[in-house]
Amino acid sequence: MTWWLWIILATATFTVAVALHDITQKHHAILRNFPVVGHLRYLLESAGPELRQYVVADNDEELPFSRDQRRWIYASSKLENPYFGFGTDNDIGAEGYVFLRHAAFPLIDPTPDALIPCTKILGGWRGRAKAFRPPSIINTSAMSFGSLSGPAVEAINRGAALAGCMQNTGEGGISAHHRHGGDLVFQIGTGYFGARDSDGRFSIDTVLQSIGSAPVRAIEIKLSQGAKPGLGGVLPAAKVTREIADARGVPVGVTVHSPSRHTEFGNVDELIEFVERIADATGLPVGVKSAIGEETFWHDLAARMAETGKGPDFVTVDGGEGGTGAAPGTFSDHVALPFRNAFPLVHRAFAEHHLHENVVFFGSGRLGFATDAMVAMSMGVDMINVGREAMLAIGCIQAQRCHTGHCPTGVATQNRWLTRGLDPTDKSVRLGNYIVALHQELRALSHAMGATHPSLVDPERVEFGSGTGGLVKAHTALGVDPGLFDAEHRARLSAMLSETV
Repeated sequence: MTWWLWIILATATFTVAVALHDITQKHHAILRNFPVVGHLRYLLESAGPELRQYVVADNDEELPFSRDQRRWIYASSKLENPYFGFGTDNDIGAEGYVFLRHAAFPLIDPTPDALIPCTKILGGWRGRAKAFRPPSIINTSAMSFGSLSGPAVEAINRGAALAGCMQNTGEGGISAHHRHGGDLVFQIGTGYFGARDSDGRFSIDTVLQSIGSAPVRAIEIKLSQGAKPGLGGVLPAAKVTREIADARGVPVGVTVHSPSRHTEFGNVDELIEFVERIADATGLPVGVKSAIGEETFWHDLAARMAETGKGPDFVTVDGGEGGTGAAPGTFSDHVALPFRNAFPLVHRAFAEHHLHENVVFFGSGRLGFATDAMVAMSMGVDMINVGREAMLAIGCIQAQRCHTGHCPTGVATQNRWLTRGLDPTDKSVRLGNYIVALHQELRALSHAMGATHPSLVDPERVEFGSGTGGLVKAHTALGVDPGLFDAEHRARLSAMLSETV
């Protein structure tokens, strides 16, 4: 045999061996789904910093998540070195750049790996039978089975169990993939999936059946979401598999519609009645989630809650920059306020009626990094929900093909070939590592700023760059009343931490 035939044979043998290795390994979804050629992605990634530095983009330039942000999540989730060397390459003179003032004598943290609990008791204000203190202020956002693959949902659930946090089910009901040990927040959307009768109407009996078979700690009523505020949704018949149909309580192979609004209530009083109806039947804390548009609604809701002593136990504010759901460009780009504008509006409405220390506030919308989470908590957020950041932790590469059904990593698709590449056991560990790492950074940041808990940091220490060389307090820039966050308020929150359920 001539020498060139030996080369061809050796090359073919090597290629087959690599392909077999790639298909059978479970650590890299890209390689399982695209054997051999998938290695090109890692080759380009390894040379990426040099190529981008001199040819393409800066480390902090890409959206929705910059290269630096993605690198931190990937490194943290894999227990690799998440540090950055040679100083910052950010434009620290840019308008809105965040500056956090550290204390002259930072606190020494005796338990740096411990989870950070919520200062408030979820359901405590209304005395719910199953009120509790969430052990983790970091939880995963609403991402339903259907929008995410079964293995992705399972990975998040297992990861939540490892990290000691909660997984929000999204509006697609509770599936078999949600039942791997992680605590749940059961979301009820406008389609009432997992909470409907055979005619598609809301059914409290179905709700009781759903929560009776899974570790549900709270229920969230979704009014709207940041990805597509004011819109409903459509799940094409071809995607309604037996698994999805069982979770949602709908027929197999029939197109499913989610209306743009709820049919069970049409005003503030009816919403409060709906909340109380579910809470009375289940004993669970019940809250509402919404992207923010109409301001009057929140003032009316807070006013009626103050008058009646009834209403949601928690409010989840989703920024317009949220994005785990596919949507028309106009809605994803221009409808609903961004989080930093939206949250102060809602918090102010409840503060005007002296309810801001009773209601638990969740925030979501690119808050899965210590700096952004600290800014949010300085505005009154009690709990942080992470969505796309959790997707990145389990393998998402920001390919932005979620709406096509062809997510290359098997995270946001129902394609069986692509989903087989995502191993839930391996990816769950990565999610758990990311959640723990975010806790560690937040704890370290809080102690550096002189407080034992992120909610107890003096908000005067949080500032934004003016863009002209000066600094402006974050509260001033965002229209927040600093009097709501004075030392007396922080002392009350600190006292709440020692309260028992």
